[in-house]
This record gives sequence, C-alpha cells and structure tokens, in this order.
Amino acid sequence: MIAINKRQFLTAGMGLAAGLATGFRPALARSGGIKLGFAPWADAEFITRLAAKLIEDKLNTKVELVQTDVAPLYQGVTRGDVDAMLMCWLPKTHEDYYKRVEGKVERLGTLYGDAKLGWVVPKYVPESELASLEDLAKPAVQEKLGGRIQGIEPGAGLTRLSQDTLKAYGLNGYKLQESSEAAMLSMLNRQMRGKNWIVATAWSPHWMFGKYELRYLADPKGALGAAEEVVGLGRPGLKKDRPEVAAFLSKLNMPLNELEAAMLVAQEESVEAAVSKYVDEHAQRVNGWFAA
Repeated sequence: MIAINKRQFLTAGMGLAAGLATGFRPALARSGGIKLGFAPWADAEFITRLAAKLIEDKLNTKVELVQTDVAPLYQGVTRGDVDAMLMCWLPKTHEDYYKRVEGKVERLGTLYGDAKLGWVVPKYVPESELASLEDLAKPAVQEKLGGRIQGIEPGAGLTRLSQDTLKAYGLNGYKLQESSEAAMLSMLNRQMRGKNWIVATAWSPHWMFGKYELRYLADPKGALGAAEEVVGLGRPGLKKDRPEVAAFLSKLNMPLNELEAAMLVAQEESVEAAVSKYVDEHAQRVNGWFAA
C-alpha cells in the first residue's frame, strides 16, 4: 500500500486533479491493482486505509491511496480515475454531488450509520445562555463569539449546509469562517485552552468528541439535517471487473463507537497503528466482511 502522510496530501490531491483534467486512467487499474480516493477527513482516512490494508492482506491486491477534494473525487469515480470512494454522506450532506453521479457509479454498502452534522460548543459554555442555534441571535451571545462560526473547506457539504443555516436562523451578524478540518481543530483547541466561547461546524464520527468536551447545539429547524448514512461508491463496472473487491467493500460496515475509538487512536498515535489495532481486536467482524 502506498502511504500518504499529511504533508503529501496536497501534492496527491493536485496530482489527481491534474489527472482528471487530462483524462488519464490509473495504471493500477490496468495492472490489477486498486485505487481508492478520499478527502482529508479523519473518518474517511481511517476507513479508507483500513480497507486498503485488508484488500492487500486478504485479497493480495495492491492498493494506491489518493487524497483530493470532494468535488474532483466524485468526478474521479464516475470517470474511473479512482476505483472507489468510501465517504458518500446521504441523504443530505452530499445530496448535490450524488445527484450528479447517480446512475453513473455503482453504489456499494453502508459503511456506518447514525452519522451527524451540526455546530458544537465547549461544554463549559452555559446551556442557559447558548443551547440552540436560535440562541445565536442573542446580542450578548453574538458579542462573545465575535460574530464568527468556525468552518471547514469551502467545497464540503457541511459548509454548504452551514451557509444555509445562517440564513434559516437569520444570523446576519455572523460570518462562516471557511478553512479546513485541521484549521478548525486548531482554532477549537486554542479557544478552549483559554476557556473562550467558540462555535465550530462539526460531524460525528470524529475523534474530537473523545478528546474534547463538546456538545451539539440544538437545531429545531433541522437546517443541518438528521441522522445520515455513509456509503461507498464504485466506478462503473467495478462489480463486474473486480467482484471480490466490490463484495468486500459492500460488506464493510462498523458501529459508530468503534470507528470513533479507532479515530482517536489514529490521532494520538498514527493511522497505521489504529488500523492494525482495529484488525487485531475485531477479527470476527473483519472475517465476516470476507465471508462468502
């Protein structure tokens, strides 16, 4: 498996984007290997690296990992530039992306359910003052937050829904600060060290809930959606060309609590350590993914 560390993420993403533009087809697909694409999100990285290790170890198939942004990733699957992606959030988060590719890709299995999007605050922020998205309209609350909602990448479904949420709740005095997952987490960590108020866009599963004491703000209007499922998507013809890979990816499923625990190990140690630990501790579940 080709390892891609965080310093290589941007380069890898640029490489895939360039490939999409020039219409290349990956050499691995032609030579019997598999190419998995993913965006730089903690849950997507863990489950993709887990799948890659198991494909190599159990199916004796070489895997290449490529990280890129969400939009080119969906395009890459439809064109066959990547064989599969394991991070399609439905029905709402990636609704726009999925509508463009539905019927042009092969839907694999559900990787995990009960996924959630929302805005979070540290638990030390009094619920009596800030319990709901509606409370953000209070002048005193807006002042303490500096009129800022800390967000992630501009192309993320969470970012689109967060922009809609500002409108839905009439939060005209706020700005959604678009950045990245890493920048959002850095700002969250910095503000919490000083016991300052902060609202950040977030999602479950994520290791942040194991490291920090956070709570979701209530969303009475449902602007950020309800519980979602995360499914895998394969390129056209994957089930026919590589039935053993498609069958495994269609069975790959884990409880949310197991995924979040593994993600915390990945953050505190390494993704490789988290993958190895998960495989060792959940051998029966893993073997079930390859059962006939």
